[in-house]
Amino acid sequence: MLGSPRMNSVAERRNRTLKDMVRSMISHTSLPEPLWGEALKIADYILNRVPSKAVAKTPYELWTSKKPSLNHLHVWGCPAEAKAYKPHERKLDSRTISSYFVGYPERSRGFKFYNPTTKSFFETGNTSSSIPNSAIDNDQVLIPIIVQHATLVQSTNEGVPLVQDNNEVPPPVEQTQQTQEVPLRRSTRERRSAIPDDYIVFLQEHETQIVIREDDPINLKEALSSSNSQKWIDAMEDELKSMKDNDVWDLVELPKDVKPIGNKWLFKTKKDSNGNIERYKARLVAKRFTQKEGIDYKETFSPVSSKDSFRTIMALVAHYDLELHQMDVKTAFLNGNIDESIYMTQPENFVLGDSKSMVCKLKKSIYGLKPASRQWYLKFHQVITSFGYEVNLVEDCVYHKFSGSNVIFLILYVDDILIATNDLSLLHDTKKFLTKHFEMKDLGDASFVLGIQILRDRSRGILRLSQRSYIDKVFDRFGMLDSKSGDTPIAKGDKFSLKQCPKNDLEIKEMQKIPYASIVGSLMYAQIPKQPGNGSLESSQTGHAVLEENEGLHAHLQKIGLTGDHWVFGFRFWWIPRHRSIHIRIRVYSSWRAISWKSVKQTLVASSTMAAEFVACYEASNHGIWLRNFFTGLRIVKGVERPLKLFCDNNSVVLYSNNNRSSIKSKHIDIKFLVVKERVQNGQIMIEHVGTNSMLADPLTKALVPKVFHEHTKNMGVVLDDTMV
Repeated sequence: MLGSPRMNSVAERRNRTLKDMVRSMISHTSLPEPLWGEALKIADYILNRVPSKAVAKTPYELWTSKKPSLNHLHVWGCPAEAKAYKPHERKLDSRTISSYFVGYPERSRGFKFYNPTTKSFFETGNTSSSIPNSAIDNDQVLIPIIVQHATLVQSTNEGVPLVQDNNEVPPPVEQTQQTQEVPLRRSTRERRSAIPDDYIVFLQEHETQIVIREDDPINLKEALSSSNSQKWIDAMEDELKSMKDNDVWDLVELPKDVKPIGNKWLFKTKKDSNGNIERYKARLVAKRFTQKEGIDYKETFSPVSSKDSFRTIMALVAHYDLELHQMDVKTAFLNGNIDESIYMTQPENFVLGDSKSMVCKLKKSIYGLKPASRQWYLKFHQVITSFGYEVNLVEDCVYHKFSGSNVIFLILYVDDILIATNDLSLLHDTKKFLTKHFEMKDLGDASFVLGIQILRDRSRGILRLSQRSYIDKVFDRFGMLDSKSGDTPIAKGDKFSLKQCPKNDLEIKEMQKIPYASIVGSLMYAQIPKQPGNGSLESSQTGHAVLEENEGLHAHLQKIGLTGDHWVFGFRFWWIPRHRSIHIRIRVYSSWRAISWKSVKQTLVASSTMAAEFVACYEASNHGIWLRNFFTGLRIVKGVERPLKLFCDNNSVVLYSNNNRSSIKSKHIDIKFLVVKERVQNGQIMIEHVGTNSMLADPLTKALVPKVFHEHTKNMGVVLDDTMV
């Protein structure tokens, strides 16, 4: 709605800054949360007295034409001994009140304090104790203050006294040491930009989603001062050359009343499957947060191929012994056309003419623009379909082309391209065509894509997917490289309970050293393209146990040819008593090798195991129908028209799904889930019973003894050896 705060990006950004400051102040003090309003006033008070990148002066100076004084600033929420006005004070009464500093009076000079005993506020300019040294961040600019060291005399006045604007300091308590002045000191740490880096988007997914931090420069200054500065300079020059070759912008004078968007350099070292540096890469990206919807762009959505379609194509490559090649589109986003008029400042350190009057008028998309990914996809789709390729009906980034009995598949994932074919002439023609329209890099046989290593033994019909390099980084990050592997992800008999939570300050401090959420998040990322063991966020105390048990993630996903029965479903649910909800685990098997899986917590509360498994059956059938439509679009797999087989180990679900019988316990099931019965009657799916001991999804739903666990994982296609022999 026009006029609402949501439409004002500048106001929303300032509101976010204020909220972040309030949260920080509240979390570093013992004051109650209802005082957040006072913290908000202080946050606004400080921001009005500090400079910004927009203007050279502070808001306070622009409003009053006076430079602000910072001598009176103190840490919000710090304890203090303040002398309040007491007209009926007696001789032996305490002269001060133990209170907390919460702000500055609006109409007088002094300080505002909160009395926790009476839960009231009072204002005064008289204080006799102050902020502890530990409350001051060593990374900030320190204001000169007077530190009083009390040694022989016991006193409540410790630390740094509150200093007023007139520099009146209360007389110190008698002491044996001289007063010492703390000098003004500025941190030598590299300062980050006032604009956070999280506004920069749309690098390749495997560059942005992996949580392992690389030692790459965070800004231009750091890149130029590093030992590899010349390599980074060469990388920036290559990037600008690509901009010029693609005719990305024209250098023009900035029109009146137009504010150009900014840009910045991003730096990344590209590595191979073994972690060795292949090349240094610099990317010029636009600061997209300054773009306004409806003015600078309209649509931003851009599809990418799913991991399910990727694994399905890999299964077909293994079965039909197809050629599998990989190509990379250099500066892919620079190929997308834009319809709007967008002006951008010139790149830092590569300015031509007057940097204030001469700007870049964009003719094509660049990285960082909100519609950049969409424009690149539309451009690629237009080009590839003109060469006779057809897009899959249910997967926008999977293309195919037939020539007699020959077929070629193309998978697009942002700027990574995989090509699978049984005919080398089709492969060469496609490469030649793509090279004619885009600046391409031919990587030959596919070996490492999207952070996944592809291993093939064509003589045995084996194709394996491995993420060993990524998982090694996870172990190294958390100091687990020398840890011992466990037999199973969860040992039989393990239980999480509140008794495992820390019971004292020492245990809490020890627990904070284990970033359990980061550990699980790192492992869950590995689960997306390849199937690991269990991953759930239950307790921070078991973080390292999770990594120890998951050293088995050095496993590979193995796919050995297809048989007559191409693919079947199995699904399990995991009951969580504490939440009275379930986790659904769905696996799709191609010749009993998993090519698709899904783990999701149900949003509804199931009243029985029968209802829970029936809902899981609904989710499995939905996913199966999508996969069947995907296979149908590929047009090379026979038997897709046959009913999908869904295996369930709950007899009640099988009986309820295969006939019209109903019972009191099933009358409450939502009508949308009853489509499962309709699909059975129409012959789309078949639901068959399977014994619990034969349910291959069990390793992800419960703790199993090692023998059963390894038997199931072997049937899934997960192998623990690191070699192809």
